[in-house]
Amino acid sequence: MKHVAGSKAVVNRFDIGDIGICYGMQGNDLPDATQVVSLYKRSGFQKMRLFNPDRKALEALRGSQIQVTLDVPNEDLPNLAKSVDDAQSWFTTNVEPYINDIEFPYIIVGNQAFPGLEFGHYVVPAMQNIKIVLLHRNLYGIEVTTAVNTAVLLDTSNPPSAGAFTKETASGLPDILKFLSNYGASIMLNVYPYLAYAANPTQVGLEYALFTSIRTVVQDGDLSYWNLYDAIVDAFIWSMEKIGFPNVTIMISETGWPSAGNGNFTTPEHAGVYTRNFVLHITNSTGTPKRPNKYTDAHIYAIFNENLKPNGIDQHYGLFYPNMKPVYPLF
Repeated sequence: MKHVAGSKAVVNRFDIGDIGICYGMQGNDLPDATQVVSLYKRSGFQKMRLFNPDRKALEALRGSQIQVTLDVPNEDLPNLAKSVDDAQSWFTTNVEPYINDIEFPYIIVGNQAFPGLEFGHYVVPAMQNIKIVLLHRNLYGIEVTTAVNTAVLLDTSNPPSAGAFTKETASGLPDILKFLSNYGASIMLNVYPYLAYAANPTQVGLEYALFTSIRTVVQDGDLSYWNLYDAIVDAFIWSMEKIGFPNVTIMISETGWPSAGNGNFTTPEHAGVYTRNFVLHITNSTGTPKRPNKYTDAHIYAIFNENLKPNGIDQHYGLFYPNMKPVYPLF
């Protein structure tokens, strides 16, 4: 399996353009949307994930050539799940005015809404209604999906072939996967190797988490793992196989490494190594040991540090400070 030494990672602008950058807005000191779009363009970022259909952002994105993966916020799911008419109203307000000026490859219906007592059971009907609206308009190129995180996996999902979903997940996720399979769509996965490392640094080595190991760390049958990211993704793939969905593809809706908030675990140096090596791993199309040589659309969280997020690491995932100066070098 190919590996990349973190200290030598070099990412050019063409490579970084293949990766989406999440545009979070939970800060009271962030630049306006026009400035943000300009930052994306001069940095070579050609893809954006937008967590809500913010009108100012969408207006600034007109004609920018930046592809936009657009979220349906969790709080909108109950309304969209009620009827096709309600989904139509959401689409007419938030997507239709921009459809000729912005390319929307994905609509993510809920972020980590499943499993969950409040919003989880709305995901499938909301996806179905949005998909009907798109089909009525012959918009076959927009995938309708949802984003889940790795909390859906049992803690015992190591090695990856032992991957399995929690009981709560396994009871409802098949309906989501069936919808995606029927339309040839991918599931979005939020993957944060940092969290596994910070929770158990003794057993989860830093090199394994940062893509910098030069040797196999986990041997799983005939599959060799030198980085934790691949192991997490493959555990999810094994888990899908075990409930009857071996062919649903995975796209990465979020990943990143905080640059502060937890002492020596979170430094700009660690965050930079993770981000650069992740970009190389994705753009080199190495895939994972279980699905080798497969290109995956992926998004890095996030463009800015956001001071209205909870105190601690959540405020420090940005590639840039709010003044648009880089937190660490990308290239």
